[in-house]
Amino acid sequence: MSPIELAIWSAAAGAIALVILVGVADLVRLKTLATVQGTLYNVCCFLFVVLLSGLPPALVPQLQEARLLHAAQVLIGPLCIAVGDYTVRGWLAAEHRDRLMSVSLTTGAIVALPAAALILLLLPRPQQLPAAAILVLLNTTMVVWVCVRAWLLGDALALGIAGGALLMLPATGGLLAMAMGLPDLGAGLQALLALSTVGCIAVIGFMLWRRNQHERRTRGFEPVESQFDPVTKLPGGPQIVRQLIKAQQRRRRTQREGAVIAITVFATERILEQVGTAGLNEMYMQLARRLQRQVGVVNPVGRYWDRCFVALVETIHSTPALRTLGLRVATTSRRPMQVTAMDGQSVQIRVEVGVGVVHIDRDTFEVEDVLHEAQQLAEAARNMPSRAAIRDPATRMPVPVEKADFGGRRRPRRGGSPRNAPLATVRGRA
Repeated sequence: MSPIELAIWSAAAGAIALVILVGVADLVRLKTLATVQGTLYNVCCFLFVVLLSGLPPALVPQLQEARLLHAAQVLIGPLCIAVGDYTVRGWLAAEHRDRLMSVSLTTGAIVALPAAALILLLLPRPQQLPAAAILVLLNTTMVVWVCVRAWLLGDALALGIAGGALLMLPATGGLLAMAMGLPDLGAGLQALLALSTVGCIAVIGFMLWRRNQHERRTRGFEPVESQFDPVTKLPGGPQIVRQLIKAQQRRRRTQREGAVIAITVFATERILEQVGTAGLNEMYMQLARRLQRQVGVVNPVGRYWDRCFVALVETIHSTPALRTLGLRVATTSRRPMQVTAMDGQSVQIRVEVGVGVVHIDRDTFEVEDVLHEAQQLAEAARNMPSRAAIRDPATRMPVPVEKADFGGRRRPRRGGSPRNAPLATVRGRA
């Protein structure tokens, strides 16, 4: 490796280290699983670049023929992609949004890549790196496809990951070619490869950082804009309506099914007397975080009005999945909370809530009708044991989600949307 090539890849490694430091700063502040996964992925990418670019033997010539270095070069690609698949799977909420995406990424992260990496070491030594290159490039292509699919399903940030993965294709191919000792690529081409490598990691790192933006805003690390609720740092009612309208436009193209979930809080006067305004606001913040965790960060959650939270789950696997989703949200929302009372003491409170789940099918819907129906169902759920209600697909009447018959055939729609079936009128502002 010439001095200029050494300078190129040292600079690339330094730039990637800077991306890692930004991720570590986010990790220290937030301490979430997403920040841990993002930091681990960036570290793996750093090792990938250092090992395959030839920096270790350039700095320590004794490593030139070391077996351990060769094994590390063979295994780092599959390891890096396995960590990446697992990170992207959680980042895209693939488990809850799309079965095909989830299966593809899970297979790559847990089954195919680690097993294939071990098999690579059983091949003749000259074939190990070429086989690893094929494996890495095929998986990177799969990640591009998965991210584009997620973008089509409504995840705006997924397109950034797809762009980063596209930059990764020439970067990984070039680095693996260098490790295999192919004809000299020249300093100019290596500079382009280094730029592509840094660009792909920077883009992916920035997308991961953007995904954690809501968490930083909630914890007061970022300013809250006017369209966000000042207490919970969630989007307000108008912004939720705009997101539903955009989801409707996408659904005409993708023909996917989704859901809108509303949580209405009751008897807030009791909580206000017990813990005061600050304690009540703390309760709202905890409730918002619980709802966001249940639907995933990829799905928007907003505060529609003071006692009502709304979540848009843009993609679901199947209609019966609404049962699990509704029960999970209701159970989590009703768990006891620890808030600070007016005298500064920590007090345990229980929140009385109702959860309304509205199935959004492939047909066109009016946003106002969906939001109104979700609030009506949340009101009806107050008197149900599970505190979660949905319209039964067969009878079109509000029923507890655990009793809804999702296997029955729907009645034909006559005279407009069946969302107009009678329910208790909700009092409150929209």
